[in-house]
Amino acid sequence: MNDYYADLGVPRDASAEDVKRAYRKMARKLHPDVNPGPDAEAEFKKVSQAYDVLSDPAKRTSYDRGQDPYGGATSGFGQGFTFTDIMDAFFGGTAAGGRGPRSRTQRGQDALVQLDIDLATAVFGGEETLTIDTAVHCSTCSGSGAQPGTGTRTCSVCGGRGEVQTVQRSFLGQVMTSRPCSACRGFGEVIENPCFDCSGEGRVRLRRDITIKVPAGVDSGTRIRMSGEGEVGPAGGEAGDLYVEIAVRPHETFRRRGDDLHCSIEVPMTAAALGATLTVETLDGPTEVDLQAGAQPQDTVTLREQGVTHLRGTGRGDLVVHLDIKVPTRLSDEQRQLLKDFAASRGESRPQGLMSPAHGGIFGKLKEAFSGR
Repeated sequence: MNDYYADLGVPRDASAEDVKRAYRKMARKLHPDVNPGPDAEAEFKKVSQAYDVLSDPAKRTSYDRGQDPYGGATSGFGQGFTFTDIMDAFFGGTAAGGRGPRSRTQRGQDALVQLDIDLATAVFGGEETLTIDTAVHCSTCSGSGAQPGTGTRTCSVCGGRGEVQTVQRSFLGQVMTSRPCSACRGFGEVIENPCFDCSGEGRVRLRRDITIKVPAGVDSGTRIRMSGEGEVGPAGGEAGDLYVEIAVRPHETFRRRGDDLHCSIEVPMTAAALGATLTVETLDGPTEVDLQAGAQPQDTVTLREQGVTHLRGTGRGDLVVHLDIKVPTRLSDEQRQLLKDFAASRGESRPQGLMSPAHGGIFGKLKEAFSGR
């Protein structure tokens, strides 16, 4: 009788993991595809047979007692040694076959849809109705896939195992491989009378409306997860999740930057010079803005807490109002004379252009922008 422990190079008290590790190492070294030596094939068969015995608790116990581990059958590689055993030794698991029938019931896929909302909904939140087209449970068969009053039967081809095995002879001996049964698609059961409405899938496609609660502060690209509102799985499987991606429509007045809103208002030249109280239409309603005398073009007025609600946290951003000071282009004779008198009173009848200092004016602003100040 062969000394299987010596063939694998492990002690008699080696654990199952030690046996597997030793076989994996020697099999990689001696495999004929890797080692073309004249004795490689015979050595490979010998260590494979040793692993077949020592990896099987019943065979190993019989061998340790001095008995024939194969119960009197002719020893040799391929006697009870399957492709599954080789895959288990190399990869630490089982081969694709040998897992039994797979479940017909599976979880459905997640779904992604886009929802267009206006700026006010993004700022304050609200409810929106969305029409989606997804798979739902078939109401005729209640998700079973079979006609009412019928069921499934055990597959006659694979006997309910969900897989079929084939045995081939090679230089290694008999190699047994497993593949999913084509008759039942690996389920082990066959639906004899599929449901007419869902064709045995247990689900149908349906267009439906759902209500979505949009939290305040969302922006374009924000995704809202709705658990269990996605695609229903086959054979009554649970539904996946629905992800709703927000797209905020452009607003005709306001522009968003982070959680702040920006807008522009036209201010008459006289109001900018004298100061005034202006009414600004905001998302919260009309709001009065006090304009200080001497306002300049591109000046801003900030209205606190009238921007976008913070999505994570409390409070809101600001509303920044940009002043667009308008100089009149058409003047009556009386208005023109009044402006001339005003210019004369300020000594500006013949104004001369003066260069602004480098740290101020538009050039100063450009310098600060490029220097990062």
